[in-house]
Order: sequence, then structure tokens, then C-alpha cells
Amino acid sequence: MRIDNAFVEEVSCSNNSNGNILVSYSMPERNNMNSIQTIRLNLNRHTTILNSFGHRTCLCCIQPGMWVNVVFSLFMTKSIPPQSNAFFVHIQKRPCSTSSVSTGRIILVDYDNLFLITEALNSINNQTKFIVTATTTITNRFGASITFNALQPGQMVKITHANFQTASIPPQTTAFNIQLL
Repeated sequence: MRIDNAFVEEVSCSNNSNGNILVSYSMPERNNMNSIQTIRLNLNRHTTILNSFGHRTCLCCIQPGMWVNVVFSLFMTKSIPPQSNAFFVHIQKRPCSTSSVSTGRIILVDYDNLFLITEALNSINNQTKFIVTATTTITNRFGASITFNALQPGQMVKITHANFQTASIPPQTTAFNIQLL
């Protein structure tokens, strides 16, 4: 199986040749919608890993926040997330148009489960749930880093996020950057 434009969420590197990566990716669904899926890929000394220039590199060079193309076994566990063995990982320079920007007002912040919900300025019925990961950057209006706990309902934010979202209500997607306005 193959996934293009997978986002690296987590990396576990026990040594330069054994470990795993957790990636998220967009999966086309019915009604022209996309869902966000995750899979844990096990890497070993038989996995070919190439950097963005096409040169061999080690597992420990893969970092959260990178974009990769992967080829992996069709056989996978039934766990959540599923796991499979990776045969090939190609680190990309940058994703192919995989981000969008939204501006809205925060209506809910879940500090325990690391997500927030915003509503569009012109429509209270247009809400989006943004998942915050370890690689999400959060800044104040001047660009200085702040913590997730500094976000409060009622604040205006500009969020750079994945351009795919689930078909749920409200739709959800991964936030890459959150900036207070």
C-alpha cells in the first residue's frame, strides 16, 4: 500500500535502524469528503528511507512535523491506530498544497484532549474542530510562542491547518499553527 503526503505525528527511534512513526493522512470518502486516518508504521533495517534529495538516511532523521510518502505492507493489526511494516519512506521537502488558513472565534477549548472549536465570523453554524498535536505552534498576535492553556473562548485566532477534514459535525482537522489576533 502507498500513502502520499502523510504528516509525521510521532517518531520513536530506539536506534538508527529500528523504531516506528505515527502518520496521519487524508482518505477520500463518499460525498466528496475526506477523513483523517492514522497508522503506526514499524521501520527496521530493511526499510529504505530517503531524504528529500533522494539520498539514504536513518530513521532518527525523521522528525514530527515532516511530510513523507510511504509504502507499507497490506497486512496490518486491528489495533487503534493500526500498525504495519514500512518498506519505503521518502521525506518530502514540503507537502503539495496540504494546508489552508481559517480565521474565527474560539468557542470551546478542551485542555485535556488538546482540541479547540472555532466558529466562522459570519456564521455561527460554521464551526470547525482543530486537533492540536505536539508539533502545533501557538503564538500571540506579535508572533511570540504561548502555551495551549493561554487560549480562551472568545478569542479571535488565525489557524493554518490541513486542507482535509472529517465528515463529522463539526468537521475536524489538524492545526499546524494557531495565532491569536
